Amino acid sequence: MLSRMKWLGHDTFMIDYENKVIYFDPYQLKDGLPGADYIFITHSHYDHFSKDDIDKIVKNDTVFIGPADVISAIDKNKTVLAEIDETKELDSFSFKSIPAYNTNKEFHPKEKKWVGYILDIGGVKIYHAGDTDRIPEMKGLGVDIALLPVSGTYVMTADEAAEAAMDIKPDIAIPMHYASIVGSRKDAERFAELLKDKVQVKIMEKEV
Repeated sequence: MLSRMKWLGHDTFMIDYENKVIYFDPYQLKDGLPGADYIFITHSHYDHFSKDDIDKIVKNDTVFIGPADVISAIDKNKTVLAEIDETKELDSFSFKSIPAYNTNKEFHPKEKKWVGYILDIGGVKIYHAGDTDRIPEMKGLGVDIALLPVSGTYVMTADEAAEAAMDIKPDIAIPMHYASIVGSRKDAERFAELLKDKVQVKIMEKEV
C-alpha cells in the first residue's frame, strides 16, 4: 500500500487505489494533480480544510468526508458525516472516525468532535491521526500504517508521537505535520530515532 501513497506536505496524503483517488487534508497543492474521488477532512482549520486547494482537485462527483463543521460548509457535493467510533462503507473500502484532540493545549478541543480516520483499503488499515496529542483512544487500534503528527506546538512533539506509536503498535509509522507551518525534518528524524528497533518508521519524501 505504501507504493500507492504520496505525501504532499504537512498532513496531506494522496492514495491511488483501484482507480480511485483519495486525499487527506489537501493543503498547498501544486497544479496538475489527479482529481479526487474522496476527500477526507480532519477538521476545519485553514491548513486542513483549504477551499483554494480543494478547488484544484474537486470533481462533480467528489465525495467529502468530515466532521459536522466541515460538512456544513460544503454545498455542492455529496458528503458523509464523520461520526466518532462509527464505521462506514465507501465504494470498495471502509473508514472509521477516531477522536483527535489536544490534552495539554487549546487548539483542538475535544468538544469540537474533530477526527482522525482509519481507512480499511484492501485489507490494509491506514490511520491518519489528524491534529492531535497522544490520547487514550490510540491504544489497541490494530492498524498497519499510522500517520502521526510530530511537530509540537499545535500537536504532539516527536517524543510524544513516539510514545503514541508505541501505544498503537503499527507495522509502519510515518511522521507528518512538519516542514510547512511548524516543525522540521529534524522532528521526523527524532521520531524515527526514538522508535529504532521498536516500530518501523518511514520518513516519506514530499512529492514535488
